[in-house]
Amino acid sequence: MPERTALPQKLLLFSLNNQRPFAIGTLKVREITPYTHLTRLPHSHPAVLGTILFRGSAVPVIDMAAAVGGRPLTEDEKAKGSIIVTDVQRKEIGFLVRGVQRIIEANWRQVMPPPKSLGGQVFITGLIDLDGEIIQLLDVELLLSKVYPDSVAPGTVSLTDLQQETLRSQRILLVDDSQVARKQLSDALDSKGIPYLMTANGQEALDMIRAANGEGRPVDILVSDIEMPGLDGYELTFNVRDESGIHQPYIILHTSLNSEMSVSYARQVGADEALTKFDAEELLQGMLRGARRAPG
Repeated sequence: MPERTALPQKLLLFSLNNQRPFAIGTLKVREITPYTHLTRLPHSHPAVLGTILFRGSAVPVIDMAAAVGGRPLTEDEKAKGSIIVTDVQRKEIGFLVRGVQRIIEANWRQVMPPPKSLGGQVFITGLIDLDGEIIQLLDVELLLSKVYPDSVAPGTVSLTDLQQETLRSQRILLVDDSQVARKQLSDALDSKGIPYLMTANGQEALDMIRAANGEGRPVDILVSDIEMPGLDGYELTFNVRDESGIHQPYIILHTSLNSEMSVSYARQVGADEALTKFDAEELLQGMLRGARRAPG
């Protein structure tokens, strides 16, 4: 099988309190701006400090240290801090951090999944060993789900009986390392009684596709996150497309990145679609397009 070089990922490193550095992908970052005084909004989550005006829109700002369960930043720390304005899941959100450090380049094969001993409420989705220093990759989706619970509530999905039966006839595999994203995906399908397989790991997904093909019950539709430790969504797609001996599923790459670059690269590696998280109706319509494709 031909080798493909993993797409390099740029990560922004930052600090919260006196902990190991955290990181988020730079494709999520719109701008970094110095802290400015914020007026707290009434009835908001304790970690929401207020709003800033960003390119004509009011953007909420979250004290990230407080949001992940740590000590809130002091007024002095806030004054010296920076606001990272991000674009995640179709929302612009500002995160106040104690200090922005630098940008590094890595790929998802360098990212190790967090130890299971840490439990399910740890706001990290992976770890990177950078010259002996452990970098914690932040699970932004989980953080936002705690601050804005309504953002992960199941949306209304309209499918006809025929559309539901069409999807029930498909073997669907969902792949995402984020527990919040997995719940969103499963809620959308469970609400319509559509069966599916699920995993949090790209390599395990590839093994499942191979095994299903060998059992004569191949995967018809693959929905995968892009940013995952180990085998990311791009490499998973590339590996599936490169194996001529297996039934080729309809592949939807599902990502929190609202970026033309991610869409373009998804097409280059062989994905049929790239959708931005999370619109249940849009996702199910994408699956229906896969179910209706011409044989072969």
